[in-house]
Amino acid sequence: MSKGPISQFIEKHYLHFNSAALVDAAKGYEEQLANGAKMMVTLAGAMSTAEIGKIFAEMIRQDKVQIISCTGANLEEDIMNLVAHSHYERVPNYRDLTPEQEWDLLERGLNRVTDTCIPEHEAFRRLQKHIYKIWKDADEKGERYLPHEYMYKMLLSGVLEEYYEIDLKDSWMYAAAEKNLPIICPGWEDSTMGNIFASYVIKGDLKVSTMKSGIEYMTFLADWYPKNSANGVGFFQIGGGIAGDFPICVVPMLYQDMEMPETPFWSYFCQISDSTTSYGSYSGAVPNEKITWGKLDIKTPKFIIESDATIVAPLIFAYLLDL
Repeated sequence: MSKGPISQFIEKHYLHFNSAALVDAAKGYEEQLANGAKMMVTLAGAMSTAEIGKIFAEMIRQDKVQIISCTGANLEEDIMNLVAHSHYERVPNYRDLTPEQEWDLLERGLNRVTDTCIPEHEAFRRLQKHIYKIWKDADEKGERYLPHEYMYKMLLSGVLEEYYEIDLKDSWMYAAAEKNLPIICPGWEDSTMGNIFASYVIKGDLKVSTMKSGIEYMTFLADWYPKNSANGVGFFQIGGGIAGDFPICVVPMLYQDMEMPETPFWSYFCQISDSTTSYGSYSGAVPNEKITWGKLDIKTPKFIIESDATIVAPLIFAYLLDL
């Protein structure tokens, strides 16, 4: 398929520095898929609230991504946008807000994420009553699931249909649920739904064991990776933090701790980040540092795009979708 106008524009004008790295990374991603490799995409930051689903859902539908790692916030915020979009408020002058103006947003039930406010009642509480029923049902049956599996159950059950406020095709979580796409969600406890689940545990309504743990996410990934790495597994990292650091460690864990020396390194690596490299953060680590940790090979194609992921990721996805 020939490339569309967005892709042609990128190839014509994105020739140097971070723009050239964007093109190189996109072509490297495309080459990985052409060679039969699988691709993991990791979502850190507030990419769901940034409405990455408008293009990422199509990436999922077209099999351009085979497994996702994301924070608990990204897991839930895509669904919140699906059911409460008209109640969101944008604050373009967010840099100028006084503490008093921030307090006013709180009293109005608006939780601010940079320039976007998520409505407490229409988003968090609307989901809470439905997800609690699913948690409770599993709890009473003695069943246990991973955090994203409960979300899939809620989406596919149809209980949210009356609330839909955006086109369903723009929800990446719904696209993933339809495919039962594997998701790794490390540190899910650090999310609104995680806090809500903990509150029910404290009140004695639910058992901690009803929710599978982060360790069980790693054991799942340790099983998935060898079964899917015959032609390589690439790693496309949006932002930094636990969404990237947790899953990339499966490779050194398998060959060092599990003593499986035949485990292949990640076959591709790209990170979109604006974190600096001088303060020891994982987010700011250059790809070569990952060689010393046994995550990447010397020959692994490596790309780092030092820019805003809300600008870069949609452009790369557009290129991969021939837009």
